[in-house]
Amino acid sequence: MMRFLRAGVLLGVLLQADLAQAQFWRQEAGQSEAAAQPAPAAPAAPARRRPAAPQPSARDRMNAWTVGLAGGLLEGAPIRLAAEIARVVDDGDNLRVLPIVTRGPTENVQSLLHLNGVDAAIINADALEDFKASVPDIKRRVALLISLFPSELQVFVRPEIQSLKDLAGKKVNFNTAGTAAAYTGPLVLKRLGIAVEERFIPHQTALDQLRTGEIAGVVFVTAKPAEAFLKGRWEGGYKFLPVEYSESLSDYYVPAVLDAADYPGLIAAGEKVRTISVPTILVSYNWPRSSDRYRRVARLTTTLFDRIEALHAPGFHPKWKDVNLAAEAGQLVRFPAAQEWLDQRNGGAKAQAGEVRVARAQAEQAAPNDKAEQERLFKEFLEWRRRRP
Repeated sequence: MMRFLRAGVLLGVLLQADLAQAQFWRQEAGQSEAAAQPAPAAPAAPARRRPAAPQPSARDRMNAWTVGLAGGLLEGAPIRLAAEIARVVDDGDNLRVLPIVTRGPTENVQSLLHLNGVDAAIINADALEDFKASVPDIKRRVALLISLFPSELQVFVRPEIQSLKDLAGKKVNFNTAGTAAAYTGPLVLKRLGIAVEERFIPHQTALDQLRTGEIAGVVFVTAKPAEAFLKGRWEGGYKFLPVEYSESLSDYYVPAVLDAADYPGLIAAGEKVRTISVPTILVSYNWPRSSDRYRRVARLTTTLFDRIEALHAPGFHPKWKDVNLAAEAGQLVRFPAAQEWLDQRNGGAKAQAGEVRVARAQAEQAAPNDKAEQERLFKEFLEWRRRRP
């Protein structure tokens, strides 16, 4: 009995060993099959996109090609010219000109030198005289874009005054401070050695005082004819005084004439009153070529030059028709972009020829029926140009 019991136990142990061994080999086979299978591919990394270039904001677009242009007083011609320039060259975000109302030519030069946002200005050429001491190289720091038109010196006096010398020690008005007359008038009289009692009140008030005898004369510096002399009646000997051109005036001024075509009620037919004029000019700061400001003014220059004939249309200031892009003024260096435009379009010889043609035309206009006077004015122009550096 015991023998059969031991045999059963031994058989059970052997069966368990066989089962365990079978289990072991099944596990080994499964692991081998798993090892033989290729490993699942790792998920592909998402493609990296290049970041889009940042788009300029509306503020950046508006500022990128905006040019500040200092004009002058609201009642003067320069601010009108500045507004007309802005109108003609406007190209949306590609070019925008902002005309700026100022106190006059001298402040415009100061703004060019020191005020942020002012790239160009309209001034009278002699306004630079005030800066010679403080800015010795002023004629290199300010560059010429266009000589716009001449502003004539017009000295209007009471009947008892016969010459400029008669004004010595007397009250003479030069319009309000900051105007062209307030700067040019006293400067010219001092150069001519005539000391007057200077007044700076509005011209209209001064003309009333001229009638009553409170002042002896008024000085206008503006493109002829001045409307103030066309409106009222000036009988009894009120007149314009001649201002003779001389060496002491040759740096900024050119000869000019007033005649009956300008003031039919004040100057007799065939009579001419010699005077001088100062060029009204469009200038900019002489920015370095690599600067952003240079690029802005260069774009203004080429756009204005390309569209200059648009300013000849009705509704614009009539003086635009007399503008010669090649004319020089005030012994200033020309802005490089302006010179390059002239060289490409006209050539140096053609530019000089254009200046001479304009001088001939102006001489004929000043003395339409007097060949001798035309020739004299033209020769004065040639002499002035010869002495000009």
